[in-house]
Amino acid sequence: MKKRESLIPFFAVMFVFNMAANFVHPVTPSIIVDLQLNDYMFGLALSAMMALNFFFSPFWGKMAGYLSSKKVLLICGLGYALGQVFFGVAQTEIQFLLARMFAGAFAGGSYVAFLTYTVNCSPEENRGRNLTIHATLIATSSSFGYFVGGMIGELGVYYAVWLQVGTLVLCALAHFLLCREDGQQDIHALTGRQLIRECNPFAAIAQCRQYMTPLIALLFLAYGLGNLGYIAFEQSFNYFLRDQFQLTSGYNGVIKAALGLISLLANSTLCMWILKQKRVSPYLAGVMGICTAAMIGVIFFDAMIPFVLVNILFFAFYFISQPLMQNQAAALGQGQYSNLVMGSFNAVKSFGSIFGSALAGFIYEMHVKLPFVFGFAAFAAAAGMMLLFIRREKKQTA
Repeated sequence: MKKRESLIPFFAVMFVFNMAANFVHPVTPSIIVDLQLNDYMFGLALSAMMALNFFFSPFWGKMAGYLSSKKVLLICGLGYALGQVFFGVAQTEIQFLLARMFAGAFAGGSYVAFLTYTVNCSPEENRGRNLTIHATLIATSSSFGYFVGGMIGELGVYYAVWLQVGTLVLCALAHFLLCREDGQQDIHALTGRQLIRECNPFAAIAQCRQYMTPLIALLFLAYGLGNLGYIAFEQSFNYFLRDQFQLTSGYNGVIKAALGLISLLANSTLCMWILKQKRVSPYLAGVMGICTAAMIGVIFFDAMIPFVLVNILFFAFYFISQPLMQNQAAALGQGQYSNLVMGSFNAVKSFGSIFGSALAGFIYEMHVKLPFVFGFAAFAAAAGMMLLFIRREKKQTA
C-alpha cells in the first residue's frame, strides 16, 4: 500500500457509505411529525445513537487490531443496516430510541475502522494528507447524502430509509472485498477479561494522562466545544426548516447539496492553502471566529433567504475547520501515542454529539432560536480556546 492511488477505492466506498448514513436525516423531521412524536425526539434520538457510538468505539477499535479493519467494516456495516431496518418500522418513541441505539453501536465501529485503515495503510509521509482527504470526504459526502435522501423523500419518506439499508449493505461488502488485511495482533491471544479491560471507554479516557499536554488539552477543548455547538446547531437547522418554513425534504436536500459543493470547493482551495502554511493555528482561530460571527446572523435573521445564506457561510467555514483540527491533532500526537491521541480526538466528537443533540431537542421546545444561541456561545468559547492555544504555542517555540 505504498502508492497514493491504492486508497482511492477505499475512499470511494467510504464516500458512498457516508452519503448513505445521511439519507434519513432530511426525512427524519417528517417522520417525527407524521408519527406525532414530541419535538425533542429529533435531538434525543441522535443523542441516544451517539451514546452507544461512544461506548462501543473502543471495542471496535480494539477489534480492528485483531480482526482487521475490513472485517470490522463488514460486521458494522451490516449491523448498522439492521439498525436502520428497526428505525424504519419504529412507531413509538421507545422503539425510535432503541433503533437508534442499536444502529449507533455499529455505526461507531464503521467510523473507527475508516480512521484506523487510513492510518494503517498510509505511508508516513502521506499520512497527514490522507487524513485531510478522509475528513474532507466525510464532510462533503454528508451534504450530498442529504440531497439524495431529500429527493428520494419527496417520493415517500420511508423510501430514503430502505435505500439507506441497501446501500449500507453493499458498501460493507465492497469494503470487505476491496480492502487489504491490516490486523496487527492475534485474535486467539485475546482473553475475555483483557477485552473488557482494554475496551472500557473510561479506561481509555484514563490513558490520556500518558500523552496529555497543555496544547493538546486546549485543542481538545476547542474541538469539543465547536462540535458541541455544531451538533446543537445542525440538528436544529434541519428541524427548523421543516417546522418554521414548512420546507419538504427535497428543499432540505437541495440546501445541503449546495453546502456540500461549497465546502468541497473551500476545502480543496482555502483549506489546502492553509495546510501549506508554516503555522496553521492562527488561521484555525480565524475560521472559528468567522463561524461565531455567522451564528449572530442565524440568531437574528427570521426571513428564509437571509437565514439560509448566513447558514451557508457558517457551514462552509465549519467544514474547513474539521481537516485543520484533525491535522493539528495528528501533528501534536506524533510518536508512540499517535493512536491514543486520534482515538481520544474521536471520543471528544462523540461527547459533543451526545450532549449537543439532546440539549438542542429540549431547548428547542423552550424557544426555536435557543439552540442557535447556544451554538453561538459554544463557538465563541471554542475560538477563545484557540487564542489560548496560539499564545501557548508561541511560548513553546520562542
